[in-house]
Amino acid sequence: MAHYIFKTANSVAEFESIHRLNYRTFVEEIPQHSPNRQHVLVDPFDKENTYLIALQREELVGMVAVRGNRPFSLDQKINDLDSYLPCHKKLCEIRLLSVEPTHRNGMVFKGLMLELLEHTKQQGYDLAVISGTVRQLKLYENLGFVAFGPRVGSRDALYQPMYLTQKSFTARLTEMSAVPATRLESHVPLNFLPGPVKIKPRVTRAFSNPPISHRSQQFMHLVAKIKQRLSELTNAKSVEILLGSGTLANDAIAWQIKQLDSPGLVLTTGEFGDRLVDHARRAGLDFRVVTISPEVINDEGYLEQACKCQPDVGWLWTVHCETSTGEMFSLSTLKRFCRERQIKLCLDAISTFGMMPIDMREIYFASAVSGKAVGGYPGLAMVFYSHRLLPVRHGIPRYLDLSVYAEKKGVPFTHSSNLMEALDEALAHYPAAQYYGQLEHRAGWLRDELRKIGCQLVSRPGTCSPAVTTITLPKEMDSGRFGDQMARRGCLLSYQSSYLLKQNRVQICLMSDMSRQNLQRLLGQIRTQMRSLQ
Repeated sequence: MAHYIFKTANSVAEFESIHRLNYRTFVEEIPQHSPNRQHVLVDPFDKENTYLIALQREELVGMVAVRGNRPFSLDQKINDLDSYLPCHKKLCEIRLLSVEPTHRNGMVFKGLMLELLEHTKQQGYDLAVISGTVRQLKLYENLGFVAFGPRVGSRDALYQPMYLTQKSFTARLTEMSAVPATRLESHVPLNFLPGPVKIKPRVTRAFSNPPISHRSQQFMHLVAKIKQRLSELTNAKSVEILLGSGTLANDAIAWQIKQLDSPGLVLTTGEFGDRLVDHARRAGLDFRVVTISPEVINDEGYLEQACKCQPDVGWLWTVHCETSTGEMFSLSTLKRFCRERQIKLCLDAISTFGMMPIDMREIYFASAVSGKAVGGYPGLAMVFYSHRLLPVRHGIPRYLDLSVYAEKKGVPFTHSSNLMEALDEALAHYPAAQYYGQLEHRAGWLRDELRKIGCQLVSRPGTCSPAVTTITLPKEMDSGRFGDQMARRGCLLSYQSSYLLKQNRVQICLMSDMSRQNLQRLLGQIRTQMRSLQ
């Protein structure tokens, strides 16, 4: 819980944040109260509530309210409330439990419960009552709450009255303190982001191992094992692993291309292709930009015309999958085109590595990262190649010089054993063949269902990655607000990038969470959200 602060709210800013979180939870997520233009919901008992809150970098991410003054809200809903309760000395009511969807990882919930336990002990409460949402009955029962009386509320916001003894609460929290936090939340958000992806518990445990020296034999053995696994997965003869992002991998490739001393082509179909253009310019490469529209993305005749405008083409660099739209080049087409003309093919495979089979034997350089389909943590950049590296004829920044990595068996500089151990564990259990087969099937089914709902998809059969589904929203819907609301409903979509906001788009990425059950839950939330914003 080192990333969170748990405390009793006591500032004006904290109370204002509480009222906004109260609105998001009990108006937008659970439709218990009517919407208002201010997007603020002040509880009727606000002045008497004690709010226990969770903060991350001064941002409110969770809360629960406690109140000991009668009448309680349950007194107004159930006649003769005390007749349902066991013997007690001092009673309180617990209300307004809420955790931001993006922080439903177990840590915030556990911290709030421990804070609540300490507060109730200090105040001498030996029994508590709540109105527990029926959406989370299992969670409340696991904490020791006992249901009583008839359910209250409306069909869309139904609650079960429950009570909890101090003795039971203490015992359950003591048991739960020994359980990994990820098991404490019954409603972890579904991750449909292009990264970071959902991390499996075994990978988290590997990451948590004590760090080891990057100069040790143990670490060198780990690096060699990972490089072998990556080569087997891609058929590349060699791979270097750098401590950084995909941008770093592409910078390293740009400087290797510079050693060729030949002109080339950079193909772009959107935002990430344009970034390759920027890499090439910064490295001072001699090249021509070829902008490809979706209609001609795999038209060899179009590429042939581009080559005629740039004589003596020695290399071609492009993004395999344009993540901003999902449009994807046919790798077999690119390989054949370059093979017949003796052009060296370089590839940004960041959004396709691990998503589908990629045979890199004919690819001069390809970039990839650890934090997508293979299920590792972000922070490792990979450059694949199958040839002997050229002697350095143009000065390369030391950190970007792949020959330095090759000479030092992949570890010329300080490296992270934690990230590498997590990647090793992810690769050891990565079901490549099973993943590839499921992805195509689930993506096709998902897109058919989205069209039935009335979603406008940015996809063309045969040219769009199964891992990225892009939706253009109607003009009357704001993609930023749509994405925010979906996050509050427990579904994390990609929408915050400037290129998506500009075109009023959201994306569903199947890089980690694609079970049929979860996709059905996603579709249900999209259906509800589109109706609410119309």
